[in-house]
Amino acid sequence: MSAAAPIILVVEDDDIVRMLIVDVLEELEFEVLEADGGEQALTFLANEDQPIDLMMTDVGLPVMDGRELADRARKLRCALPILFASGYAENIDVPSDMHLIGKPFSIDALRDKVKGILQAVR
Repeated sequence: MSAAAPIILVVEDDDIVRMLIVDVLEELEFEVLEADGGEQALTFLANEDQPIDLMMTDVGLPVMDGRELADRARKLRCALPILFASGYAENIDVPSDMHLIGKPFSIDALRDKVKGILQAVR
């Protein structure tokens, strides 16, 4: 984990949803990097000088879905915690070393999920 505020990479193709998630995470005093899709996220992940403590990604991204992005992200950063967000949470098969939050979620649910994941990797 970073010494300063944890850094979360948010990957969401819907601009409004991404802005809302970013606003909430920033209010919770996290640093946030934003990506509108898998390719942009991989650019952040490939930069070894850019610390990232958690990647939160929508499952239903165009071009490269969230699962493919997670697999590619883990090749670049094998221990990266990953949180999937989905409006279809009951239909998602999440690997045991990754996490899921169903959309829509409350601010409290997002806070608790993110903090729980980050505390578990300390």
